[in-house]
Amino acid sequence: MDPAVYDRMAAHEDRHWWFVARRQIVADVIAKQIPLPPDGHILEAGCGTGGNIAMLSQFGEVAAFEPDAGARRWATDKARVEVRDGRLPDRIPYEADRFDLVAMLDVLEHVDDDVGSLKAIARSLKRDGRLLLTVPAYAFLWSAHDVSHHHRRRYDRRQLVSVARAAGLEPLYVSHFNSWLFPLVAAVRLVKKLLARSESADDGMPPTILNKLLRMVFASERLVVPRWPLPFGVSLMLVARRA
Repeated sequence: MDPAVYDRMAAHEDRHWWFVARRQIVADVIAKQIPLPPDGHILEAGCGTGGNIAMLSQFGEVAAFEPDAGARRWATDKARVEVRDGRLPDRIPYEADRFDLVAMLDVLEHVDDDVGSLKAIARSLKRDGRLLLTVPAYAFLWSAHDVSHHHRRRYDRRQLVSVARAAGLEPLYVSHFNSWLFPLVAAVRLVKKLLARSESADDGMPPTILNKLLRMVFASERLVVPRWPLPFGVSLMLVARRA
């Protein structure tokens, strides 16, 4: 990602509506969808600046890796855990068959070889381990946000399931999320495309009241997503295990 994106992430991910609400939804999915032992081992693959590590630590002992040196420093300072240098698909700095859960939260869209990356991650899982990943949805929502974040693609549901199966994973649960705000997000991005307007960064911190409102709307999906899959949304979530 652009260095400025990491700077904004490190500065805002503890309170920005999108990061906060996504963590709440992911935590509820883990609690309700993923059986973990009390002393479970969890890996965050591509942890960025470390904003998810505290949340994941509620469920077990967390290890992490991240390819960007600056982001690793942010994550180490923030989370107070060792964050190793690693990259998908060929530099996972942990042994195989180690983890009960691997979390890849908006990571897969950054890599060139998504099938190869998931194959490598599958080897990190214990025999009955689980993978939880999130990705951005729908190619028609492609925008300057995807460019600045160095995305390679956005996924639809069928494509994501196909990639997981090709990597030797068995999908157990698939759902869209960030669904309540989907009409607003889609309308804004499509209007900007039609008007050929340049886009400023959309991951900055909004005004306090708006930030709180967006967080409440997005986070309310935690009442639905862990139980029933949603048919559309800005993002996709998949839970899978080794086939």
